[in-house]
Amino acid sequence: MMRALLTGNGPSAKLIFPMLPRLITTALCGFAVANALAEPPPSTIDLSKFPAAAVEDVVVPVPSEIFIVLDKLGTPNWKGELRDNLGTNTGNRAQIALLLGTVIADGFIAVEAEDSEKVKQIGQEVLVLADGINVRKAVIARSKSITDKAEAKDWRAVRSELDGALQDVRGAMQELGDDELAQLVSLGGWIRGTQVLTSIVGQNYSPAGAELLNQPELLNYFARRIDEMRSRNLKKEELVVKVRKLLRDIKPIIGKDTITVENVQKVNKLTTDTVKAITSEDQ
Repeated sequence: MMRALLTGNGPSAKLIFPMLPRLITTALCGFAVANALAEPPPSTIDLSKFPAAAVEDVVVPVPSEIFIVLDKLGTPNWKGELRDNLGTNTGNRAQIALLLGTVIADGFIAVEAEDSEKVKQIGQEVLVLADGINVRKAVIARSKSITDKAEAKDWRAVRSELDGALQDVRGAMQELGDDELAQLVSLGGWIRGTQVLTSIVGQNYSPAGAELLNQPELLNYFARRIDEMRSRNLKKEELVVKVRKLLRDIKPIIGKDTITVENVQKVNKLTTDTVKAITSEDQ
């Protein structure tokens, strides 16, 4: 959910994320949010000056460092962002992949909310959805570990296991030749993460917080991956078409020097509608 740079072309392209300063970046390795809050809130967020880290082909949904920046910009109500209904598995593989991405994203939110019961629920849901796309074996151990670590309120470890679960799913799907479906998992996570980001920033607007939406290269990357899908049937899936339209509709809204509160709210409405479509039983 940060401004991204792309190197290379086609399926082998690498996605480059500008990462946050050292103190914030270490959150991905498990540092507590409280450590980051010791620093004063930044008056601006100059993403162009952050050191970069490469993530090949896939985007980790809702990176922890984004949450820490939001914490520095205010006091997010993480519990208020959690959903009662995580969605319904309809049996449609595209829908399951997108839904799995949104659920993993909710796992990160539940960690920030320190809601152990929600984390455990999400751990079980990840297992169920993984079964729906034939990668259950890849996440059985992760699911149990997520539940155990949440019970112990070891939030650092839970965050690490959620990161690992995403990578395990991606690896297993690639082994099955489902690279394009794996991309939908990433897209689902990004959509849900952007919904939460815009909700939080919209409630306590600041130009610095809104700058986290300034990610046109990332939108281009996702759009290109859909456009280059080899499977025509997958590309024509109703939900995939809706996601492609979402990317197209968001791009001009965030392509501004300053992203206004009105534009933050527009992106929130678009992503909220898409998350509802992903979680609907009608797909």
